Amino acid sequence: MSQAIQPHNEPVAARWSTGGREYERISASIADSIEHCVQRLAPRPGERILDLATGTGWTARRLHQHGAKVVGVDIASDLLDAARQISPREIDFKVADAESLPFRDGEFDGATSTCGIMFVSRPEAAAAELARVLRKGGRFATTCWTPDSTVAAMFKIIRAYMPPPPDPSKAPPSPFEWGKAERVRELLGGAFDLRFERGTSFYRDANPEAAWHAFVTGYGPVKALAQSLAPDRRSAIEQEFVALHRQYVTELGIQVPREYHLVYGVKR
Repeated sequence: MSQAIQPHNEPVAARWSTGGREYERISASIADSIEHCVQRLAPRPGERILDLATGTGWTARRLHQHGAKVVGVDIASDLLDAARQISPREIDFKVADAESLPFRDGEFDGATSTCGIMFVSRPEAAAAELARVLRKGGRFATTCWTPDSTVAAMFKIIRAYMPPPPDPSKAPPSPFEWGKAERVRELLGGAFDLRFERGTSFYRDANPEAAWHAFVTGYGPVKALAQSLAPDRRSAIEQEFVALHRQYVTELGIQVPREYHLVYGVKR
């Protein structure tokens, strides 16, 4: 594991890495919300932009297409390997921890994170780092799933099959706290002028079973969990996952609405 990752995040990095190149399908499923985020950031040619939790680089590529000089970082090395294979060489991908970034103060003109920074273990540290690496007047845009979203409902199923943390008092906070405007103001309001916009992304697939296949092969937390379960437990989580997505069957397949907040900030 890279020295760039703090020890408490190494198990997290390993879980996310299991998705490998198949994670690109997960990124494709939120392409509408990624486009929303890139549009609101409005990157300009030549600007230096940081994409936090870049995954396989979908957002980084969209920023690059606007002419920005993009650095994409993630703790999941296997996702970054895929990003390098898929993306233009001009995009610089680095293994780095959002809670301790290897960049100078004020190095970037802008930053994005599309449903990524919300999964950090230590939100205060990540928020401070985001503020540190942006210049005065620099801006960021991020999307975060809301606590009332279908993604939160999916994670409720996932959590029920996870082993309890050894020390509950040290367990990371819910990532869906980032989907609350008041929590984001606590984290970032001291350094940024913030604005908010609610959006809905639509996950479309052939059927509920296809959704399970996409997540169990490409979405690290689901893939790693499923691999760790006994056959009966794996079958049970699959049934619950499929049942959740079956609520959104149309004549053409499934269309699952997934609610998120877009946060836009300008550093003071």
